[in-house]
Amino acid sequence: MSALLRIFALIWRSERASMARGSLMAVIVLVAGVALLGLSGWFITAAAAAGLAGMGILFNIFAPSAGVRLLALGRTGARYAERLWTHDAVLKSLTHLRVRLLGALLRLPYPRLARLRGAEALNRLVADVNALDGIALRLFIPAIALFVVLAVGFTTLWILVDVAVAAWVIGSFSVGAGSAYIWVMQRADRPSRLAEKAQQAFRIRLIDTLRARDDLLVYGRFSDQKDAIHAAETRMVTQLRQSDRIERRAGFILSLCATLAAAGALWIGAKLVHQNLVSPAQAALGFFAALALAETTGALQRGLADFGRMRHAARNVTRLMSTPAQAIPSAAQPDRTRTTDALRLSNVSYTHPGAQRAVIQGFDLTLQAGQIIALTGPSGSGKSTILSLSAGLENPNAGQISLFGQDIAKLSESELRKSIAFLPQRSVLLGASFFEALALADPDVTENTAWEVLAAVSLTQTVAERGGLHAPLLENGAGLSGGERRRLALARTLLRKPKLLLLDEPTEGLDSTTAREVLAGIRAFLPHSSILAASHRHAERSWADHETPVS
Repeated sequence: MSALLRIFALIWRSERASMARGSLMAVIVLVAGVALLGLSGWFITAAAAAGLAGMGILFNIFAPSAGVRLLALGRTGARYAERLWTHDAVLKSLTHLRVRLLGALLRLPYPRLARLRGAEALNRLVADVNALDGIALRLFIPAIALFVVLAVGFTTLWILVDVAVAAWVIGSFSVGAGSAYIWVMQRADRPSRLAEKAQQAFRIRLIDTLRARDDLLVYGRFSDQKDAIHAAETRMVTQLRQSDRIERRAGFILSLCATLAAAGALWIGAKLVHQNLVSPAQAALGFFAALALAETTGALQRGLADFGRMRHAARNVTRLMSTPAQAIPSAAQPDRTRTTDALRLSNVSYTHPGAQRAVIQGFDLTLQAGQIIALTGPSGSGKSTILSLSAGLENPNAGQISLFGQDIAKLSESELRKSIAFLPQRSVLLGASFFEALALADPDVTENTAWEVLAAVSLTQTVAERGGLHAPLLENGAGLSGGERRRLALARTLLRKPKLLLLDEPTEGLDSTTAREVLAGIRAFLPHSSILAASHRHAERSWADHETPVS
């Protein structure tokens, strides 16, 4: 429940004025509905009684009929205003919440962020947040409105009818509706939570299928993946139907509660009329008010049926938002006059989270300004880890890493990214065209510079044949070969023009001739940059000034 309260507090604080106005309108809607039916019942009964008594000509029909019209129009206007203010406020609040969640995702440690699947992250930003709209609209605001209306109804019936009628009507609704709500929460929690999980599994599997459709077809697993999608959908539909059945049963219980409250009010009112304690019109007011109060209990019904779903989503969101912000060091400038070393790793050790042994231990490396060093060693020896540590994406368990004589941990994020560019083994191409994909690294890049960097990676002919810089680029470079996608990602990295360039197998997937051309192009485009590259190929090792084995 604490997660739900926290989310509601965030929504309320984000749009405080609109939420307050909307909540007030929600109360007015329910009060007007109860007053409308109660006044109508009193009006009809009082007019009939006056007619039977031969005093119909003296009965003032204008005041109550005007009240009926006022309440009907006011209820309609209040309903429109309530929907307008609350829905607008919730949508705006959820927009702000998505921005906060995106920031929380970006604060995750690099190893965890690297393991996070795209479909899973999308679910966090979309599905979980979408499930939270009912916290305000179908849970807390209806609960607040119900409490206020029951309190107002008790006072009004006590004043206008009798305390016995007021106590029976409000007591019946309080006990009956409260019992129904508790019954719904207990039984609907698991189905609604499982339905939400199944819906998220359905989305994740569908997105994965769309992204990996070629691989699934090649390996003959497409039908298996479709079966998995259908299984998730079946689970989702089954749980949703179970939630709907529980909601309908809760509605039946609430209807019985309203029937008993109205019947009791009618019986008590009849006895009071028989004792000449109230008029027939007053007794009718109590009876019709009891019927009208049934509307106040139905608003919470759907919200409580979705309670488990909303609580599950709220826990996911609050857990992610609780990710501690990384400490942002002061914007210290690296003192490049203190040393000629571009990068120094001193006695560095690192162990992957959950691993039993260190992937690198006591590692030392010195990369001088303008120098190229190739990291060599068998697969899994830790070359990629050294590059991640040097890029500041992960922190060593022991030892020190310095950039141009400055401890890398003391550099601001902006200064670090200005000085370092990193091409990992797997890169994602973003943008609707070749030019947009390159502009990710430099929004101010010109077409001339774009052609220059494409020439450096031997990609000008490929881009020209496909229609030029502004030719459409499919999702993640679909339609390009693996080597072409790799070179386009490399071109984007070179546009950063860093002082330190980190490359993880930059010519993987290229033939020897193209590999040598690309390596020469890298040095020509960045003649003074220091370069640290993880390498398996002879072309990369011969291109480097020195080799440093990693074991």
